[in-house]
Amino acid sequence: MTAAPGKAPKKVKVKRQTPEERAEALRYNHMMYGPTAKEVRPVMKKANLGGPYLAHPKFQSLIAAFKKGTAFTFDVTDKGKSYAVATEGSQILFGGKTIYYSRPLNRHEDNLLMDREATLQFQSVDALVHLVAAVIRALPELGASQLGVMNQELYYGADKLDAGMAEQGPNLLVGAYRHQRVPDALRK
Repeated sequence: MTAAPGKAPKKVKVKRQTPEERAEALRYNHMMYGPTAKEVRPVMKKANLGGPYLAHPKFQSLIAAFKKGTAFTFDVTDKGKSYAVATEGSQILFGGKTIYYSRPLNRHEDNLLMDREATLQFQSVDALVHLVAAVIRALPELGASQLGVMNQELYYGADKLDAGMAEQGPNLLVGAYRHQRVPDALRK
């Protein structure tokens, strides 16, 4: 026997990880095996949102009519249902509901606003999702589109489209764009 007969054997202490060692172990695990199921956030669908509309002549006519403040209408079909896409002055309508509308900013520019309530009613319709994205992409003054879709829910930036709607109201300011309406002074 190696221990003295009157003494109890020494208890072996379990070595605990320091925070630095834990962080290093997590980095190694991420490098080797990737994140766990709880750590992975769902990735937004990288679809060409608005692509089917952008090159279509009817959509080009719709955007031209919207910039000029005139009326234009065409129909789209999605999942067996037909929806009318139209402009009435400073509004873009989908299925009879106002999706986008504009308000004067100055002599040459208007603010583009989105009616989130009407947009959320149709967010499961692919034709509307592409239309909403195509309008933003067709107006280059607005910059890169922050609109995305995941699990048939629209996102604007990192938040859902309906986030903050109770406090801020249903209108979402998308940005300013140049219109092509003739000023009153030049009409004479």
